[in-house]
Amino acid sequence: MDVEPSVLFEFVLALKGDPRGIQRMPDSFAEYIAGDDRSRTMHLREASCGYYRWIVDVIYDARGKMYLNIGWEKFTRQHSLLLFSYFGDRDMSVKVFDETRCRRDYHGDNTDEEDD
Repeated sequence: MDVEPSVLFEFVLALKGDPRGIQRMPDSFAEYIAGDDRSRTMHLREASCGYYRWIVDVIYDARGKMYLNIGWEKFTRQHSLLLFSYFGDRDMSVKVFDETRCRRDYHGDNTDEEDD
């Protein structure tokens, strides 16, 4: 049985309205990882999975605000609340909750309908 590394930083994102496009990350998290050379990607995976599921591009504005960009839209379909756990080295697990605030397994979008 694999053991997850220690959580270095944890936060919740409540997705309001249409969460597609870019998503601003909490300023305290952006400041925390500033020492990690401002990563240009983050690896998101379901908390119960031991492998990387989604690579999401990260952008920063002139004020140092951090945003998840390309890859975020596909990842966030049908989610209401996400609990992020950061382990360092761009590795993040995500627990997914629906609109009733109940945790659900997230197995990704296995269809290639948009990739045709």
